[in-house]
Amino acid sequence: MAGLPASGKSTLCRELAARLSGAVLDKDEIRSTLFSSGGVEYSTGQDDFCMCIMLQTGTYILERNPERIIFLDGRPFSRRYQIEQVVQQAEELKQPWRILECVCSDESARRRLENQAESGSHPAADRDYQLYLRVKASFEKIAFPRTIIDTEQPLEFCVQLALATLQ
Repeated sequence: MAGLPASGKSTLCRELAARLSGAVLDKDEIRSTLFSSGGVEYSTGQDDFCMCIMLQTGTYILERNPERIIFLDGRPFSRRYQIEQVVQQAEELKQPWRILECVCSDESARRRLENQAESGSHPAADRDYQLYLRVKASFEKIAFPRTIIDTEQPLEFCVQLALATLQ
């Protein structure tokens, strides 16, 4: 799952995982589980470390059940090396891979981020509109085949588009 913060990655992948009996590996949940509140850093180094844990967990799951679908969530995959790392791991495991890139308007992202901050519903405390703008400003265009999903469309429409890609 690729896309800017609050672009709808988590909502979509959780719905897909429920319908496909897939596993969601979420970087932000892994970070909050591994590190106490005093140990949480919102740094590239800690993000990369959590990504390694996600890939090791995905490998463990797929070695036991190669048919399982793994959804990697919680990272925008805004850098080419981040996607290359996942693609390389999938190819080493002889697993097919797909990139679903979620997009929405800046205004929708801002509203979603404000709602999450008010409700405390997201495990990452650094998520705000300023983070969104920083990630957007440095987001590297994804050079791999991908399906772009406009999450301003109804969830069912997004799910059907994603399911068609995953088939």
